[in-house]
Amino acid sequence: MNRFAFIVHPLELEDIFRKLKFMRSWPRPVVETILSALPPFKVSEITGIESAHSSCSGLFSGCPLTASQMLSLPQSFVLKKIIRAGKLAEKAGAKIVGLGAMTSVVGDAGITIAKNLNIAVTTGNSYTVATALEGTKEAARLMGHDLSKAEVLVLGATGSIGSVCARVLAREVKFLTLLARNEANLELLADKIMAETGLAVAISKETRKAIRRADIIIAVSGSSESLIEPADLKPGAVVCDVARPRDVSRRVAAERTDVLVIEGGVVEIPGDVNFNFNFGFPPRTAYACMAETMILTLEGRFENYTLGRNLSPERIDEISLLAKKHGFKLAGMRSFERAVTPEQIAKVREEAEKNKRVV
Repeated sequence: MNRFAFIVHPLELEDIFRKLKFMRSWPRPVVETILSALPPFKVSEITGIESAHSSCSGLFSGCPLTASQMLSLPQSFVLKKIIRAGKLAEKAGAKIVGLGAMTSVVGDAGITIAKNLNIAVTTGNSYTVATALEGTKEAARLMGHDLSKAEVLVLGATGSIGSVCARVLAREVKFLTLLARNEANLELLADKIMAETGLAVAISKETRKAIRRADIIIAVSGSSESLIEPADLKPGAVVCDVARPRDVSRRVAAERTDVLVIEGGVVEIPGDVNFNFNFGFPPRTAYACMAETMILTLEGRFENYTLGRNLSPERIDEISLLAKKHGFKLAGMRSFERAVTPEQIAKVREEAEKNKRVV
């Protein structure tokens, strides 16, 4: 049976404290120093993945660095640690390894890591994009938005996920704004979209202003801190937060009952899968980036599939077809680690309509 691995890491120190409660009283710099000194380790075995065509197994390989550490520590140090987690996967018999959360962002988005491993590597970003867009369209429909009339914003538009999200969305929307820090890169992306689709997009570096205008937001910034606060969103806004760590502040869930925030890339896995590790999802579900690694293993495609920052719409179309072939599908709507029912969405829409009238 073919095997895969997926590299995981704690997003924040709170993830460590949930497992090691005694560390909560320790000074944070001490905890971070300990984490940076720890070697990668096997987190758990993954069993029971089975489609109509094949089956596979895998493991989670742990890289003990938080998201902020991966951004603040020397890049060479972080990459070496991720590569060591990949070597652990090699020794465990994996033929392909997926890069989770910030491990897919550091450096050149997996290219250097792949050069230093003897197995295939993927960031999982192609299927992440596919499921994020599928979920966003469904959420927008349920909230009463017409894609052809809505103001759509891609936050983090010049990143690998953001840029291809924008290129795919430009096929269907008429009012698209690209938001990122680098204006030159924004202009290059806008020119590419114009050449591919004929759509003239707006570009912006003014985060708050752009967010407050948007009806639909794809959030994929790669920032280590929240960028979207409760006061930033208009009533009825739909936000698909693909970023890990999140771009949307948790305060939004508590303070804004008139907006819908969903998690991008939550997928139902075929078979009686057991992750032997609780990462906050219901049984048989996982992030799309994890699922891409599984899909490629089931398909026997042991190649560097999604690497670097130049994702293509064609590859997103291909992984979508492979996902359907093996029985992977969007696992409903989730918001801040909780399932969102149609009844809850209807209440959000009702509250939004009420607040729109007040405004």
